Amino acid sequence: MLSATVKKEIINEVGRLGYEQQRRVLDFARALVITGPKGVPGKQLLSFAGTIPAADLKEMEKAIEDSCEKVDINEW
Repeated sequence: MLSATVKKEIINEVGRLGYEQQRRVLDFARALVITGPKGVPGKQLLSFAGTIPAADLKEMEKAIEDSCEKVDINEW
């Protein structure tokens, strides 16, 4: 339940915005309402633990180390 104070603050702040910004706030509020948890609980994934072959894990690890978290200053 929305407290009266929070509701007043929201109305006050939104009232200070232009039309397009108000539409963005409305879209955001609607997205918050429909956004729910996605995926499955971790417990349901435990049965997969240890099923990836060690060689595949090493290959994945190498690909991550070789390609991730590197900045290419000429990319843009």
